[in-house]
Amino acid sequence: MQKPENLFFRTKENGAAVFRMDTENRHRRLDFKQIATLNLQKGEIKPQGDEPPTDAEREEIEKWIVQRRKTIADRQIDDIYRAIDHLNLTTQWMQSKATDSQIEILADDLLLAMHDLRSVIVRKKSDLLQKK
Repeated sequence: MQKPENLFFRTKENGAAVFRMDTENRHRRLDFKQIATLNLQKGEIKPQGDEPPTDAEREEIEKWIVQRRKTIADRQIDDIYRAIDHLNLTTQWMQSKATDSQIEILADDLLLAMHDLRSVIVRKKSDLLQKK
């Protein structure tokens, strides 16, 4: 994701704090001045501090929001593929390495989680077929 040269985005759970970077100061050090707070769920850009974002910065922030949402969506899909891998690894572990006591400890939780997942998948697939 390409970032604007003078903005830094400190990501948070549901958004980011946006800082304007300043290198043109007498100490020639990098200073951050917070100019906005973002809420990705609501798409809100809340100005912060004495110097709110300029129109150009707001445009860059809006581009960042679009890209960030895409990144998060891509990561969610990747996480699901990882979950599938983990299910397969768990199956292999249960079949080949799990002790009786480990099976006793884990079996009910795994079965309940898999039943819940299966129920949701079947319901969603059914809804899709009915729409078609």
